Amino acid sequence: MSSEKYQKGLQIRTQVLGEAYVSKSIENADDFNRPLQELVTEYCWGHVWGRDGLSLAQRSMINLAMISALNRPHELKLHIRGALRNGLSREQIREILLQVGIYCGVPAAVDSFRIAREAFAEADAENQA
Repeated sequence: MSSEKYQKGLQIRTQVLGEAYVSKSIENADDFNRPLQELVTEYCWGHVWGRDGLSLAQRSMINLAMISALNRPHELKLHIRGALRNGLSREQIREILLQVGIYCGVPAAVDSFRIAREAFAEADAENQA
């Protein structure tokens, strides 16, 4: 795929999620899931994340809250790492997850805090390597 929005989406997706993750996702795409990779890259990252109006950090904050509420642990860990890349502090992430606990339920917050600690540990290990 070579549309302008796809290229913009690929750049933003790589900036937020990291080159290794994005490259692996695209390289591992097959005939079955390639359309999903293209859709996510172009529409999610190119059309929405690429809009003016909210910073990448603000978009990360919104995503952390929504993904926590939806109980999507894999995506949450990925977006916690992205939020750190977008400049959010661990304290800001903690506050977002506390807010989730109040509005979405304590079990969602408990799981989200556990996943955040895993993501922080992975980020720390990566930064020390």
